[in-house]
Amino acid sequence: MKKTISWTACFVVFIALANSCTKDSKNEEPSTVDCSTITTTFSGQVRPLIASSCAKPDCHAAGSSNGPGALTDYNQIFNARARIRTSVANGSMPQDATLSPTQKAIITCWIDAGAPNN
Repeated sequence: MKKTISWTACFVVFIALANSCTKDSKNEEPSTVDCSTITTTFSGQVRPLIASSCAKPDCHAAGSSNGPGALTDYNQIFNARARIRTSVANGSMPQDATLSPTQKAIITCWIDAGAPNN
């Protein structure tokens, strides 16, 4: 009986820890963004924003296998653009922060414009 309680307790702790590592975005509604008023560039806005919010050591830095993998250069970000757009729009990423509506618009409008390398 003691082993069953120990394993059960370990399982409960594991589930609690696993759930604490994810961001709850169920209450966040994907917002509609008017991209006609926003001009974004990869080098000027998108890359610095992704570098500071996503390409961190425990998230999407070089060598990462989380989600779409590393997001440190244009090709990696371009190849993951659909996943990035969905995750940013629904608020599930970044996990350790919340992007402002302007930051979300920068990323989504850049992707919606074809994700140019500018």
